[in-house]
Parts: sequence; C-alpha cells; structure tokens
Amino acid sequence: MTAAGFARAQPHVLAYEGKFSNHPDDPGGRTYEGITQRVYDAWCAANGQPKRTLSKDTGKWAGWTEQRDAIYRKQYWDAVRGDELPAGVDFAVYDAAVNSGPGRAIRWLQRALRLNRIDGVFGVATLAAVKAHPDKDLLVAAICAERLTFLQALGTWKTFGKGWGRRVAAVKATGQAWATGSVGPAPDKIDDASAKAVIESAPPAPSTAGADAAIGAGSGTATVGTVIESVRQQIEPYAGASERVQQIVVALIVLGALVTFGGLAWRWYTKRKAARLAEALA
Repeated sequence: MTAAGFARAQPHVLAYEGKFSNHPDDPGGRTYEGITQRVYDAWCAANGQPKRTLSKDTGKWAGWTEQRDAIYRKQYWDAVRGDELPAGVDFAVYDAAVNSGPGRAIRWLQRALRLNRIDGVFGVATLAAVKAHPDKDLLVAAICAERLTFLQALGTWKTFGKGWGRRVAAVKATGQAWATGSVGPAPDKIDDASAKAVIESAPPAPSTAGADAAIGAGSGTATVGTVIESVRQQIEPYAGASERVQQIVVALIVLGALVTFGGLAWRWYTKRKAARLAEALA
C-alpha cells in the first residue's frame, strides 16, 4: 500500500503488453508497450509535447521510457488509486485498468467487494470496503474472476482469448502471492495478451424477433402461428369430404402448436442469454 507498488507492478504489465502492435481486430489500434496512439496523442497535447506516430522504433526515442511511465502512472495507476490499495490488490486492479480501462477495472473491484453501487467511481465507500475486506488473497481471486467473465463475453475472445486467459491467470498468481507476503513469480512475457478488452467489442444482445414473429409478442402484425391457424380455418369445412383434408387439418393444428411452443422456448432462451451477457458485461 505504498508508491513502491507501481515500481513492482510495472515490469509485469510491460511483459504482458509487449512492444509494437497494430492488430486489425484490436480496438486499441496502433500501440507500443501498451500505450495506444490515441492515449499518447492526448498525453502529448496535455503536456505540450509534439505528437509522433508510434512504431516499432518508438523504444529508441529519447525520453520514451520516462513518457511511457508517466502515462501509465497518470492514466492507470493513479486513476485506480494504486498507492492506496493493498499489495496484490493494487496489481490486479492496475493491470485490469491498463487492459480494459480504469472505469471497468474499478467496476470489477466493486463487484468483487459485493458493493450495492457498481459505478466505476473509486470513492470513499469503495476504499473503505477494500480496507475492511478480511482476505486480500481472496479479493484478488474475485477481481480476476470478474475480469475473466467479462473477457469471455467479448466478441474478440475468439481471437485474443488464449492470451487474455493466460494474462489473467498470471495476474491472479502474482497478485495472490503479493497479498500473502510472498515474492511471487518473475515477470514473464505472454503472447497475444496485449489487445485492449473494451465494452465496444461486446456482441449485440440476442434478438427475440424470430420468437416474437412466431408467438406474436409485442407485434400487431400477423404471426406464423396466426397464418397457420387462418389456413386451417379455411380448409376445415372441407375436412368431412376427404380423409386427406382431415389429415392436413390435423397436421396444421400440430404445426401451429409446435410453432407457438417453439417460439416461447426460443424467446425464453434468448432473453436468458441476453441477461447473462448483460451480467457478464456489468
């Protein structure tokens, strides 16, 4: 719970972030050592520095290391009040902030603390709850569990999931070690773990439109079920004249029932899936 936490956490974060990247599926875009072009440009503008394009040679720039660490401290560490967090917890929240933004990292901390208000704002109540938590080791694990659930719900999980999963596991192991007073593992590079994991990469909630069309939920138009029923009513008067027509009437009755019950089941499934997605994305 000191400023030394930043110096201890930074080598691990940099090992996960790697050097230059510009993956087409990474919402962070052009990035060097975890600093995106957008973040770097904003920092340069705020500090009266000339803007430069991040590239594979960025590490050779004079003063880059100092700029990089100043951005990390201001943009992420200070944003999650890293100096005030217990050992291990500080690392778990800080690395999450680098990867997904401070607001999202604070939400995971608040969810792990089981606070009533989950708003991504690190105020007095959140800090008090952290200090009062009896098991910081367990708190680190809970933060990482919330983070992993979010990552797995993103549309980019299929591309970056393997690296993200290894990163979260490494953060958990290191954070828990520090929380219990152990030295913990040395910083270790993880491939494909640097892509930014943000809410904008979440898939759209599943639609109930197909189910609604079958059962008529929220619709004033004809549904599949009503069309089938209409056809059945039109041909039913002729059922007595032909066994074949009788069979068609029975088939339409069964089909109408299947469409209705199938629509209800599909609507229940999609609503449940949407609720789970919303919960995972907090």
